[in-house]
Amino acid sequence: MHKKKLIVLLTAAGLLGTTAVVGASGVVEKVNGFLKKDVKVLIDGENTSLTPVYINGKAYIPVRDAAAGLGYSVNYDAKNKEIELDTISDDEEADYIDGIGVIVDVKADGADRYRIELLGKGANSWVILYADKETVIKDADGKDFAAKDLKAGMEITAEYGPVMTMSYPGQSHAASITVDAQRLIKEEAIQSVERTNDGWQVRFGETKDGETVTSLVLNAGKETSVLTAQGESVKWEDLKAGTKVRAYYGPIMTKSLPPQSPLFYLVVLSDLQTPEGKLTEEAAQEYRDLAWAQVAKEQASHITTKKNEAPVQIVAAKDAYVMGSTDEQKKLFEEIKAAGGNLVTVTYNTDQDALLGPLVVAFDFESKQFLGYYPRK
Repeated sequence: MHKKKLIVLLTAAGLLGTTAVVGASGVVEKVNGFLKKDVKVLIDGENTSLTPVYINGKAYIPVRDAAAGLGYSVNYDAKNKEIELDTISDDEEADYIDGIGVIVDVKADGADRYRIELLGKGANSWVILYADKETVIKDADGKDFAAKDLKAGMEITAEYGPVMTMSYPGQSHAASITVDAQRLIKEEAIQSVERTNDGWQVRFGETKDGETVTSLVLNAGKETSVLTAQGESVKWEDLKAGTKVRAYYGPIMTKSLPPQSPLFYLVVLSDLQTPEGKLTEEAAQEYRDLAWAQVAKEQASHITTKKNEAPVQIVAAKDAYVMGSTDEQKKLFEEIKAAGGNLVTVTYNTDQDALLGPLVVAFDFESKQFLGYYPRK
């Protein structure tokens, strides 16, 4: 590997904080610096999350973060007080996060950029991914696949990160996507659920004139994931007749009556996590209007999401962290969390996401009262 070495005397601490330590003839001197959050640092024309520290009119940036953006790895030799920057060869792979799941929703997010809501398996079972011209997308046979052709119900394997925003859910850029299969989708209340020798069986149908008619039977095994719309695991034993769910199954189905098919993902929309189920479009738009009224003018100027297309989610309060500006808001949030209640969030992407993350506005699910914002970076 070709190496470039930068010798920096006694500056490691200064480059990593708001107070600089500079070397001067072997004497260490402590000086004050100022974080300039209004100054952007670009690498190859792209925004970064780097924030410069100004000391005596000169800009300093964190050496490790800057090196990563420029394609270097960093090693610090404490004995010799040297910071060594090594170029990373093109064949070295980044530490991507692997994810497998089903696409819940996909929307265009600007020119040649798509926002993908992924729900599935792994540590990040609920995540927002962004696919653009840099994302390598293939189908199961290795053929090129267009981002514009991605749609709800597709089961995909993705590599993303390694950087994620500190939002809920986390957001990241997708480096690669493989489309494994197109699943069928059924959103309806369960007619019945029972254990079988091979796993569980979920039935859908209706009751007419006191007679139960089954229209679809889904068979679940070890490969089936049961989870909430926020990616939390759900026990089969907690499911019951009348629970509203969204099932991802098939596409293979038997020709029997009723038809049967394998079940891959069962998303619980009621009872266990979100009592009112998925928000209707009318309800979602109401929250968008409420959220927009809370956005300050200086914030609105940075928002890139269209006002009427902001994603609206129901989330468990226990998984959220909301910064209220009043004691009343803080108290209400703690009460909701203690009661195991839910929040509604409206998320806006901004031109500052690389530095601060998206803007997320939170409301009480029951009263629609504004609670505050999620913390940004």
